[in-house]
Amino acid sequence: MDEISAEMTGRRARGLDRAFEILDFLRLARKPMRPNEIAQRMGVPRSSVYELVNLLLRQGVLEYQDDDGRVFLGRKLYFLGTAYAEQFDLMREGDRLLTRITEETRETAQMCLLDGNKYVVVQMREGKRPFRISSSIGERVPIPWTASGRLFVTHMSDDEILAFIPEEDFRLPNGEWLAPAEFIAQVRSASEAGHFTFNSAVETFTHCFAVPVYRSDATCIATLCLVAPKEDGLRNHAAYLGVLKACAQELSASLGHPASSARQSAGGTY
Repeated sequence: MDEISAEMTGRRARGLDRAFEILDFLRLARKPMRPNEIAQRMGVPRSSVYELVNLLLRQGVLEYQDDDGRVFLGRKLYFLGTAYAEQFDLMREGDRLLTRITEETRETAQMCLLDGNKYVVVQMREGKRPFRISSSIGERVPIPWTASGRLFVTHMSDDEILAFIPEEDFRLPNGEWLAPAEFIAQVRSASEAGHFTFNSAVETFTHCFAVPVYRSDATCIATLCLVAPKEDGLRNHAAYLGVLKACAQELSASLGHPASSARQSAGGTY
């Protein structure tokens, strides 16, 4: 490859990176913005943002939201996401299992993933009781605030956990600090137990349950969760965990986790 071709390839790669940065910025902002506002908030040149926004508009990846030139994520992303979910076992099977969990427990069921170094709810089925508990799908939350967070980092060393989670994320919603050593001890305990439950650090009247979903290399790739009123969660603790673990075992087996497959064939749960 000659010098000019290499330069052009590098420029295209940087443009592609910037285009995804714009999409991710709008996803996190969760509101339409003008291109100049996007450039200002991102701290990048306006010219490149305008050029990429126009390209994304032509492709239907972005769409105008009003007459003032504000843009937001386009419907083509929805169609791409739908195609992804149809082909990806985790999302397709997760949706089916969340319905099953909700039917068996009547509580709100969620599937959660990591987005970088933050926790997000990606799928949810609301409980079948008059009083419902729900969360915002796609909202990024600090890992130490969540039951799932103790499971997502079980494969890391102590030093890797501290490098992965920003220091400020150990400040809980009530303003108190969770000691990193205490968090790590909870991670090791959760790894041994195969689950983690606690009274929510975000909603004080709820009890949260999280069970790991493993991929083939035994890394926790997702969690299945229940969010229940505190008294009901404690009263039905063992039963709720049993439902979650059976479903997580089934989902792990579908992703090729050998231990889950062996337990499933033996009729056991973990």
